[in-house]
Amino acid sequence: MIDLSFKNTKAPKSGHLLISDPFLDEDYFRRSVVLLCDHSEKGTFGFVLNNYLEVDLHELDSEFPNIQARISVGGPVETESLFFIHSFGEEVEGSLPITNDLFYGGSYEQIRSFLDQDASQGVKIRFFLGYSGWEKNQLSNELKENSWIVANNISPQEILNTSNDKFWEFCLSKQGERFKTISKFPINPNNN
Repeated sequence: MIDLSFKNTKAPKSGHLLISDPFLDEDYFRRSVVLLCDHSEKGTFGFVLNNYLEVDLHELDSEFPNIQARISVGGPVETESLFFIHSFGEEVEGSLPITNDLFYGGSYEQIRSFLDQDASQGVKIRFFLGYSGWEKNQLSNELKENSWIVANNISPQEILNTSNDKFWEFCLSKQGERFKTISKFPINPNNN
């Protein structure tokens, strides 16, 4: 018999992902995957990776290279602000490391210049409107309630890829056999 309980067994840290419980009934976080950009005693922040807007960045900033950059709703905080993660590293002035291979923020103008020179570099960046934040102990409490599992086996390339419209299922199924089964559950079990 396969154990289908949804229990977290890993401690969160920067660069890890939070994968939501299949039955979490919250608008921003229903079937979501969140990249943790910073996690400390003071709190946590990150970006929802799989909640997209039907708008391209070039439509918001006509001077930005038309690289077909899908924008994600990063979370319910500061939803009027544009944020980005990338794998350009410290080449981008002011960027902050999330992991050795992923960075947060930095010079928007420099990013735009890189992409003006070589649009194929667009696979090295993701954009978000808003972010997700947790106050001190808030995420710990949600983890105790089994609202999330923490994952650290998703590559930077997979995180930066915006073409996978089944990213929640993909990430959950990579956590083992019982999670592969859970990833197939319908949003509303009554629809089964």
